[in-house]
Amino acid sequence: MGQMASILFIVVMFAFLYFFMIRPQRKQQQQHQQMLSKIKRGDKVTTIGRLHGVVDEVNETEKTVTLDCDGIYLVFDLNAVAKISPAEDAQAKTVAPESGAAAESAATSEVESASSTADDNADSEAK
Repeated sequence: MGQMASILFIVVMFAFLYFFMIRPQRKQQQQHQQMLSKIKRGDKVTTIGRLHGVVDEVNETEKTVTLDCDGIYLVFDLNAVAKISPAEDAQAKTVAPESGAAAESAATSEVESASSTADDNADSEAK
């Protein structure tokens, strides 16, 4: 009976390791591979070394990506890409210019809050 319990314990431990360690890691690898398959020229990427650049070229046969980092072209293995921001998302995130009245009211409120904070600081220093 003791031998059966130890075998059952080992089986339960392997099942635990599979469901809580191996399976999630495989899912994460699949998601990463799907992300890399969608990479294209113009996408903004971050490497595992936290280098930010824009994709200039993707070589599927050699599994490399060439990044443009402010005029410096660097070649990385595709697996070195940690995060991708698609080109159209990057363009959509640019802030549209505010209308004249809205911009003026925002600027006025910022100036008023800054001046009131400065007045409060001056009053507290005077005491």
